[in-house]
Amino acid sequence: MKKYCLLFLLFLGMISENSAQKKSKNLNQIDVVNYPSSQKIDISIGGKLFTSFCYPDSLEKPFLYPIYAANDKAITRGFPWNPQPNDPTDHPHHIGLWFNYESVNGLDFWNNSYAIEADKKKNYGWIRTQKILRTKSGKQAGVTYAANWTNQQKKVLLEEITDLNFSSIGSDRIIERITKLTAMEDISFNDVKDGMLGLRVAHELELPIAVSKKYTDASGIVTYVKANKDSTVTGNYLTSEGKQGDAAWGTRGNWCMLYGKLGGDSVSIVMIDHPQNPGYPTYWHARNYGLFAANPLGQKIFSNGKTVLNFKLQKGEFAVFRYKIVISSGKNRLTNSAIEKLAQDFTAVK
Repeated sequence: MKKYCLLFLLFLGMISENSAQKKSKNLNQIDVVNYPSSQKIDISIGGKLFTSFCYPDSLEKPFLYPIYAANDKAITRGFPWNPQPNDPTDHPHHIGLWFNYESVNGLDFWNNSYAIEADKKKNYGWIRTQKILRTKSGKQAGVTYAANWTNQQKKVLLEEITDLNFSSIGSDRIIERITKLTAMEDISFNDVKDGMLGLRVAHELELPIAVSKKYTDASGIVTYVKANKDSTVTGNYLTSEGKQGDAAWGTRGNWCMLYGKLGGDSVSIVMIDHPQNPGYPTYWHARNYGLFAANPLGQKIFSNGKTVLNFKLQKGEFAVFRYKIVISSGKNRLTNSAIEKLAQDFTAVK
């Protein structure tokens, strides 16, 4: 009898061990599930939602939203899609993680949202997702889509093909974005402030703002950003060149990190530029109110007029933009040496 009990216990132990190994392996499994009727694709890591690629016809661009750190806390602002307590309601065009620009042949893609009055919509561009070309699950997962940058009459200025690649290493969640833009006519990206890879972060990751301030876009529209006085605001910037806090805005570097406390953990968000990108190293359009953006094509305002780019593509020409975004959570922020290693691994890829 004792012999059978011992064998039974050993059998249970083997089942438990195999289950633990299976669970451990599944922690790095990334599942990509397309919901065409909802115009979204869910990306889950270890069975938990990491982010969704959203491409609704009703909105002016596709984007990733929400985005979660490994500790299950959303790093993205809820407003306007799903407002959360303490969410600021400025800049309704800031949603999730997106990619566009303020002036493409004079059309403003960046600032377009439901807040633009109907009689002014003609001055704004729209990115319309045409087709999902690929979805892939696994330890290395991804989504590839095709989109058109159009005017309000749906005339195509640029054709876009974007690869979104997802991976996970421990408590690091990684997004690599490769976007190819092909000109359907001669294109001028006029040198302006608002662009190009943008992320609007959760309220807790904003930087403390002592004084309310107004911001004016290229169309003269004024947006007021209120001071944030509550103790939950903990964010700070650090660039590869050692610029911190508000001093990071308008400076260049091959990476920039925003870090702060979220859900009791330190959360670090790192954007890494690629040497083959136009305008490398990018200028960081890193605002204290929660806009974290890389703008490689707007140089005049950041350099106080010392350099002006006005990037152009002739009909048929293309440009490729590569970025790596790392979201890490744990007891401490990512170290500079860890970020440098991530950057080296990324920039070694041709």
